[in-house]
Amino acid sequence: MSQANFGERYFASRERISQVVGGIINLARDTDTSLGDSLTAAAVQNDLGAPFLFIVCGEVNAGKSSLLNGLFGRELCKVNILPETDRVIWYRYGSPPSDVVTTPLLQERFRPIEFLRDFNLVDTPGTNSIVKGHQEITQRFLPVADLILFVFPVTNPWGAATWNLISSLPADCHARVAFIIQQADQRDSADLKIIAEHMSELSVQKIGVIPPIFAVSGKMAYEAKRAGAFAGHAFEESGFPAFEDFISRRVCDSPERRAALQTWRGHASAALRKIEDRIEDQTRALGDQNRFLASLEDEIDEMRERLVARLPRHLAGVAEVFETEAVWVTRSLRKSLGIIRSVFRIFVGDRTGSLIESLFIDRLRTAVEAVAESDGADIVAACRSHWTELDTRVREAIGTGVDGSEPIDENLAQARRRFVQRIGRAAQQGINNLHVRKELEVDLRRRNLALKSFTATTLLSLIVAATCGIFGFPWLPWLFCSIAALFAFGGAIIALLTRRRIARDFQSSLLDTCGAFAETLRADYEDALRIFFQDYTTCLNSIRKHLAKEKLAIEPKLSRWHELFLTLKSIEQDL
Repeated sequence: MSQANFGERYFASRERISQVVGGIINLARDTDTSLGDSLTAAAVQNDLGAPFLFIVCGEVNAGKSSLLNGLFGRELCKVNILPETDRVIWYRYGSPPSDVVTTPLLQERFRPIEFLRDFNLVDTPGTNSIVKGHQEITQRFLPVADLILFVFPVTNPWGAATWNLISSLPADCHARVAFIIQQADQRDSADLKIIAEHMSELSVQKIGVIPPIFAVSGKMAYEAKRAGAFAGHAFEESGFPAFEDFISRRVCDSPERRAALQTWRGHASAALRKIEDRIEDQTRALGDQNRFLASLEDEIDEMRERLVARLPRHLAGVAEVFETEAVWVTRSLRKSLGIIRSVFRIFVGDRTGSLIESLFIDRLRTAVEAVAESDGADIVAACRSHWTELDTRVREAIGTGVDGSEPIDENLAQARRRFVQRIGRAAQQGINNLHVRKELEVDLRRRNLALKSFTATTLLSLIVAATCGIFGFPWLPWLFCSIAALFAFGGAIIALLTRRRIARDFQSSLLDTCGAFAETLRADYEDALRIFFQDYTTCLNSIRKHLAKEKLAIEPKLSRWHELFLTLKSIEQDL
């Protein structure tokens, strides 16, 4: 019979507790929890892993070796009609097989049999052995034995030596005693019943209690186990099923072993509570660190809000820049509308409107970017001041510094350039949306049409005057030259008057759009500030990554704790 069938429930509980303790030790290491020296894998193995000790006693040739062979299903002990056990033999697990003579009367036999990992067997020479010292060695094992098997031959279960040994047992050993009637196949069931009754009466007389009594045939059990599954009936007839079931129950119900399981379950439960406290401390610390990070982000938002609150003053400066540039570009328009330039553009085409608009956009964008450059310098100074005291606060609150792989000055300089570029693009787009040259183009087309009419009439009059001169008309050339001069003078007057009016109207139109331009720029300015501080907060990414890593590390530890806790509760219910 295999170890798995002997005390299966006990060994399952023991294995589960060992696994739980191993899991707790690993989890304690991963959570930096100190458990001291009491809870170790070696301590568990030394305590719970101690093998059960079975002692087999009986007279010479009572069938002790046959009984052991029947339990193993293999010829562990030699069987002969002559005494084969001439010393106390202690069977233990070991590989390779070896026999170690500890004393002249005690031999340790190490065998690579899995059964022996958890069950040690002591085979005694015989209660009636004449070798001096056998009884003394046997009695040394009795107090520490988990089960004491007294083997009686069915032919003579009344041997005085065996009963004398039974009578000498301390009272605390009685609960660990079982009587085995060997060679039961030599008697019928009625005889076996009578023998068992007589042994019960004698036991009451000797020790006051009746131990469990089993009638078995070690030889039949051995042969049945060697034959395999086809010898099930023979195994039943050997009486071993009830005997082995008794051993299994005794293993599972051993008070000392169950007490040891309860003790280690208690140790494991206490260790789990320590780990739980440690995980809760780490979780609280992580929560505090996340709140600290949130407070840093709130600080940055407050910085941005303070700068946004300064917008009216900055937009007033933008409006002044707009007005100044409007006056300047109006003067440029007046220059471009001079008489000579205007007449010249009649022949080559007029692009005054688009040129003036482009000039105004370029100058205004440059001026607005200069204002944004100044604002960007103030923002960078505020962020740099905030950053200088941030690293110390982070180390105190989180235990790790901010990432210095990218210099803050370089990051802030890049954010400042992007801020200025966004404001410049916003200014250009704002002017484009105002369509400042729309009315200018209409006025310029009307003016050019009038100037074309006067210029054409002047040229036509001069051509007629020249033609009349060629044909010798004495007064007509002067007449048409006078008409040409009159139209030329009229055209000049019209050019001067329309120049003043167009410049005045253009400047008035630009100044009227100043407020709309400033309001349009407000939203773009706020967006640019928001993006600037978004760039600044990326400097906190190392903290975010650290906290995210810590959170991911805690979650599987907490999951492992729950699994160990539920397993321990299940073991507690089983126990």
